This record gives sequence, structure tokens and C-alpha cells, in this order.
Amino acid sequence: MYRITLYLDEFYIIMLSSKKFIKRRGFLMRKAFICPTKYVQGEDEILNLGYFVQTYGTSALLIAHPDDVNRVKNKLDETAKKFNIQFVESGFHGECSRQEVARLQQLAKETNCSCTIGLGGGKAIDTAKCVAEGEALIIVPTIAATDAPTSHSAVLYTPEGAFDDYAYFKQSPSVILIDTTVIANAPVRFLVSGMGDALSTYFEARANVQSFTKVNAGLPCGYREGFCGEAKGTKAAFALATLCYESLMEDGLKAKMACENHVVTPALENIIETNILLSGLGFESGGLAAAHAIHDGLTILEGTHKYFHGEKVAFGTIAQLALENAPMEEMLEVLNFCQSVGLPVCLEDIGVDSITDEELIEVAKKACIPEESVYAMPFPVTVESVAAAIKAADTIGKNFKKGLL
Repeated sequence: MYRITLYLDEFYIIMLSSKKFIKRRGFLMRKAFICPTKYVQGEDEILNLGYFVQTYGTSALLIAHPDDVNRVKNKLDETAKKFNIQFVESGFHGECSRQEVARLQQLAKETNCSCTIGLGGGKAIDTAKCVAEGEALIIVPTIAATDAPTSHSAVLYTPEGAFDDYAYFKQSPSVILIDTTVIANAPVRFLVSGMGDALSTYFEARANVQSFTKVNAGLPCGYREGFCGEAKGTKAAFALATLCYESLMEDGLKAKMACENHVVTPALENIIETNILLSGLGFESGGLAAAHAIHDGLTILEGTHKYFHGEKVAFGTIAQLALENAPMEEMLEVLNFCQSVGLPVCLEDIGVDSITDEELIEVAKKACIPEESVYAMPFPVTVESVAAAIKAADTIGKNFKKGLL
């Protein structure tokens, strides 16, 4: 932390001494912060879902996998009765495709739904975002595996499951509602993966602070349409990203043990908030950097395909620390955390038992395509430097597991 403060203080001292610089538009930078309108979490919170639905009207289009609906069916029935609202079940086909979105939008129109609910994992949530298009949207995650629920974006796929495109909306979801009892009863691997995703948030936000890189929060503030300029991250976003990391270090292991026993404890509550809210706001308004870019590069290796997003991001975080030559004390803190909760620390932990130099270069090339977040690092980045960082991180992780560090 102190290294960032010193960096910024020195930067401002140098720049404030130049009246010419103060007059430049680049110094008086545009900043943006976006977030959901409401965030609520608690035990059996789905029993209150009807309250939020009735603020929009009397019915809601429920986009969810049948298995997820069955898991919480009694709670849905009880809240519908209590608040005199109706859930219109959508028969969600399981893929966030343009065709499925169009079908569900037509269904919402025909049944005169007042709002849209995305209940479940990533595909259901992204589909709900696309159907609602930024209006009257309630997100109800049933796992805490990523920080995507709070964001204003979604990923579209073809009906066959191949990547199609990214979708961005005019604002973040209206309500994020989290039933901690449901999260506690989900497989613990989802929670740990969410911690892996959240682990990168602070380090990537730190890189953006140092490099003054634009953040995604600027997109729904006029930048996406070209009406307004780009936006940088706010101090609030970086504070949340910092708290995200601190919370992981303090409660991560305790939360994992609570989830393994399917009980809600203060530590689990804190980590659910960390994985979804702190990390979600931290990444979208604080920025991504090398960790997620390296994750994207690693996806070209077939061995990684059975591993969750957050598991690969955890290794990407270690690689980012190697890329920026972070202090060994900081590296060891991250490695110790990963080992304690069961996150990957080397390539073999994400299904890559061996890798050639040629394959490593291809991974680095994918991580360094022009639109990637790797260029948010506060120094020049090359394919060769990223490949070297991945190789170094792999060696560091292997030596750590052998007790050599």
C-alpha cells in the first residue's frame, strides 16, 4: 500500500510544480464510478424477493435453470404469496444467446412482466441482463464464484456455446439480492473460485492507479457511444479494491471452512460480500490489468478448460506480481493465501503439466492482443515479458509447494 501512496505523492508533487501541466486536460482527468442501485444479502433473503418485485409491479420474468429454481422453490412460493406477486417461469434453455434473449424478451412482453430476475449462475444472470437491457433488473446469484453479478455487462454466446460478443448496458442492475443460506449450501469450489477472482482486484486496480488507465465505469457514462471522453478510476473504487484484498486475507480460510460445513458465519458473510460486491465494484470502476489478460491467454491451453475462471485468475495474479517484480513478501502472502484455501499457484494446478516455449509465446500473444487489459500495467509490456512472467510465476509456485521459498 505505502508504495502506491509514495508513487502518487511524488507524481503530484512533480506535476503540481508545473503550471503548464495543471492546465492540461490530462491532469484534470474525468473519473467515473458505477454500481447497482441496491445490494442486499442475508440468510433466507429470497423470502424478501417479492418486496423488490412489487416495487416495479405484480409480475417478474424469472430466468433460471430448472435445477436452481427447484433449490429455492419453497422460498419463491412463500415470497410470491406474501407480497402478492407472480413469477413467470421462462423455461431458460441454458445459453445466453441472441436467439434466447429475443425469445425471452418476447415472452416478457406477452406476459406483461414488470421486471426481470436473473437467478442462478453466470449464464442465467447474463441472459437476464440482456433481456432487461438495464431496466428493472434483479440479480439473485446462487453461487459466489465470480464478481460479475454487479456489472453492467454480459457475455453473449452462440446457441452451441461458442463466444459471440460482449454486451454493455446503460446502467448496472437495479437490485442485487443474495441469500447467504443458498450460497453456504453450494459446492465450496464455487466460493473458492470467487476468492481467486477477487484476489486479483486489488493488484489490478493498483496498476490502473499507477498508469492512469481508463476503466469500464466510463462506458455507460457517454464513452461507449462516443459522446464523452474516457474515465479513470476513483479513489472510492481503489479503496473498495483494497478492502477486498484485506477481507480475503482476514476471512478467506474461515469462510471456506464454514461453506464446507454448510453454515452461515460472519466470515462467510464477509467473503460473499467480498467476492460479489467489493470485487465487482473494484474491477469495474478500478480496472483490470495483467492478471485477467493472462487468464485470457491461458484459455488457449486445452488443459485449463475444466478449471473455473477464478482459479485461472488466481494464477494470473501470481504472474502479474512476477511481471511487475513485486516484493517477495507480497508474493509469499499471496502464495500462502492461495495454498490455504486451495487456489492454484502454478500451471500444473490448472491442468498444464508441461508447456513448450512455443506454447508459452502463444499464450502471451493472446494476453497481449491490442484490446487486452495487460496494457493497464504502469510500464511497457511485451509478449516476451509476459511469457517470462508466466514462466517465472510457474517456477515460483512449484518451489513454494516444495517448501523452497
